[in-house]
Amino acid sequence: MSYKPILVVNGEPNSVFLEIFFKSLKIHKYKSPIIIIASKKLLLEQMKKLSFFFEINIIDKNFDKFNQLNNKKINLINVEYKFNKCFEKISNKSNTYIKESFDVALKIIIKNKFSKLINGPISKKHFLKGKSLGITEYLAKKTKKNNNVAMLIYNKKLSVSPITTHLALKDVHKNFSKKKIYTHIKLITEFYKKNFKKKPKIAITGLNPHCESNFKDCEEDSIIIPAIKNLKARNFKVEGPFPADTIFLKEHLKKFDVVIGMYHDQVLTPMKALFGFDAINITLGLPFVRISPDHGPNSSMLGKNLSNPKSLIEALKFLDK
Repeated sequence: MSYKPILVVNGEPNSVFLEIFFKSLKIHKYKSPIIIIASKKLLLEQMKKLSFFFEINIIDKNFDKFNQLNNKKINLINVEYKFNKCFEKISNKSNTYIKESFDVALKIIIKNKFSKLINGPISKKHFLKGKSLGITEYLAKKTKKNNNVAMLIYNKKLSVSPITTHLALKDVHKNFSKKKIYTHIKLITEFYKKNFKKKPKIAITGLNPHCESNFKDCEEDSIIIPAIKNLKARNFKVEGPFPADTIFLKEHLKKFDVVIGMYHDQVLTPMKALFGFDAINITLGLPFVRISPDHGPNSSMLGKNLSNPKSLIEALKFLDK
């Protein structure tokens, strides 16, 4: 059986990603060939400073004989990145490098009909600069899938998904709708049916504390409850709305596969408290499967060789089929 390659975009060069990438290759053996899109100079420098050693197999950007690859070496597509020293501070100097890395990956995916992409963490402040809320939305624009994607933080015991992603709290109530809730439920249900042959049981939170408010036309009454009723009528397995402060109690979580929240930290904070790095960020709705380890650049840990590779290992294992 032949396994299609997994493309890995290094992302922010001044992050802990290459460290956890090296560790993931040491800890687990993968059947699928892994190709990383990164700077050769940067990769060699970090390998040296972190005391790892891998042989490197340079792959041309237009190379298409992917069945000849294996993981005895690091399969590398080189993208130039100019830096003065390893482990610099994160800045907009890496923006061109990150953009080119994504462009190379997307061209390879389209040309070779690949379906597996992992990217390392990106500094939203410096790379996106307000043009996109996150890489989920950045890739949605690149692939013309605007407003038809969902962020799923996946763990086999429980997954979560925020209806809105990297928004200020003051803007959340203006940026979700019944249609957005429908899209999320549909994408998540399709994902579980395709990958696990099951229709997921989904809990939906409210927006306001205790799913109520003392003002007229609260979002539970005008948006969330009508959306849940409509979804139930269409035979989706949804329940709610649930108060976000109690849905994550153990006796409740046993009943559900996924908890959908109205904003980012409403569901990601308890998710990380429950599972730490044992989760992966999957973008649903793209023409390929895109996964990101569930952590940021973590610049405070640069060069210390102490970062946990668990999330990247789980991401690679999920795609290794």
